[in-house]
Amino acid sequence: MDAKDEGSKREPGSVAPEGGAPGGATGGTPLPGPRPAEEEAATDEGSTGEPRAGVPPTGAEVSPESGGSGPEGAGSGPATGPEPEATGSDARAFAEYPAEDGCPGDGAPVGLAALSLGHQIVAALALAAVAVAACAHLGMVFLHVAPSNTVTKQHGRAIDDWIYPEFEQNWKLFAPNPLQQDIAVQVRALVRAADGTSRETGWYDLSALDGLAIDGNPVPSHTQQNELRRAWDFYAATHDGENRPVGLRGDLSERYLGRIGVLRLDREHAGGEGAVVERVQFRSLTTDVPPPRWSDEKVSGRPVVRELPWWAVPGSDRPDAPTEASAR
Repeated sequence: MDAKDEGSKREPGSVAPEGGAPGGATGGTPLPGPRPAEEEAATDEGSTGEPRAGVPPTGAEVSPESGGSGPEGAGSGPATGPEPEATGSDARAFAEYPAEDGCPGDGAPVGLAALSLGHQIVAALALAAVAVAACAHLGMVFLHVAPSNTVTKQHGRAIDDWIYPEFEQNWKLFAPNPLQQDIAVQVRALVRAADGTSRETGWYDLSALDGLAIDGNPVPSHTQQNELRRAWDFYAATHDGENRPVGLRGDLSERYLGRIGVLRLDREHAGGEGAVVERVQFRSLTTDVPPPRWSDEKVSGRPVVRELPWWAVPGSDRPDAPTEASAR
């Protein structure tokens, strides 16, 4: 093989010594030439396979101002900045996105411990007051529904003052025979018109009027919910089936129910403008609540009517009657 052929088989990048012939012809050792940029980048990446900080990956486009290595100026540009101490993607991400100012570090107090001493005392007193009030309320409700005992006998008045009227409790929902009737209370009146004539009004369904006021109202008043119902229960408990008073509270229940009827009739302008209510009469329509479909119980759908006698309305029970304060 001649020298020309031997020289053509030299390693790429090998350079013959200056003034000499190719290594194959003279017997000299070929000198290594400059490494390509791809090999240099691959060598710099190291065993981790990630590029060294400050060195762009292979094929990246670098502006001449950045001094990066390229095909025409490998290694000729200066470094662009100090290299971070740690290498790897996590270290670079941490270096690029430092922690924001004001973020609590590890071990910083949170919750009540982060407040000042004065605020901690106020918060502790508020929590203690809420806990004491909750325990006191639960205790009052328990004593109210519990059987008669020494505490209720000695402090029954204080318990009733706490419970009534907003926190009233009863066992009608949980009793063995809960209330399964729909009771509608109605009233009518004998009125004297402005011209002196008297006439009888039709029946006003007071229960239906209360139902309309409650329906769709997220916060109905206690009066709309319980005043009429409690007045009728009071009357029924103090009278027998013939509407005769039983005990000393019978007359009181009649006066209480009668006043409610007069006030409601005046609100509805019964008899027209200027009419005066002279007598009132109540009646109740009791209808059994229909049983569920899966029950075999049979009930009557016809209402049971209980009609009370006519009651005269004293002048002091009328809305326009002078009060004690106005008389002074």
